[in-house]
Amino acid sequence: MTSEENPAAVPEDQNPEAPEDQAPDETDDATQSEDAPEAAKAEEAVEETEGEPEPELDGEALQAEIADLNDKLLRAMAETENVRRRAERDKEDASKYAIANFAREMVTVSDNLARALGSIDADARSDNPALDQLLVGLEMTERGIQTTFERFGIKVIEAMGEKFDHNLHEAMFEMDDATKPSGTVVQVVETGYVLKDRLLRPAKVGVSKGGSAPSADKPKDEPASPASTPEPEPDQKEGQAAYEDKGGEPGTQLDEEL
Repeated sequence: MTSEENPAAVPEDQNPEAPEDQAPDETDDATQSEDAPEAAKAEEAVEETEGEPEPELDGEALQAEIADLNDKLLRAMAETENVRRRAERDKEDASKYAIANFAREMVTVSDNLARALGSIDADARSDNPALDQLLVGLEMTERGIQTTFERFGIKVIEAMGEKFDHNLHEAMFEMDDATKPSGTVVQVVETGYVLKDRLLRPAKVGVSKGGSAPSADKPKDEPASPASTPEPEPDQKEGQAAYEDKGGEPGTQLDEEL
């Protein structure tokens, strides 16, 4: 009998239905047995947490929380409004004072032009027609500059005769002038300017020291009052009596006393 006729004679290593490894995995079973209690505990904790109701707040605690949230909301809204106003103010200031640096340079040009016009004598101008025409053009230029300054809010600081103001004036020196109150501007060295309501360049001025003016009612050479004259001593009275005039000549009176 051949092997084909007897199936039992087929070797075990050639049987396709026989499993290669029949031994159970002991390591996996041990790991699963160790993790099972921990997983069960975690599931129980989650179920307990989900089953517990949230703590309810009483009326006073709820009102306090509402008041706190309302206060925070109002503070946030106020802060937002302040930021908005600050941004608008910064934008407005940037628009108003954007030409500050340019204006500060232009007032120097205006000062130089004014000095040039002030350095020409009136007689020399009348004697020279060409010079007169040149000065007419310079005067028109100066008026155009001043008109442009006014259009953009650049104004001259009128300091002469005014009280010294450290916000607008810069004191260069002091002058003795008893006719002016102390701290009065008596001389303007350099004209000052303001751009709208902001100082562009302070006016450089001379300030009076001031002093008490002599009173017009009191005479200059007022005689001393009798009360201020010291009373002579008795010995001095006797000596003065010898030189008193009794109606005669001074020489005769002196002979009689001797």
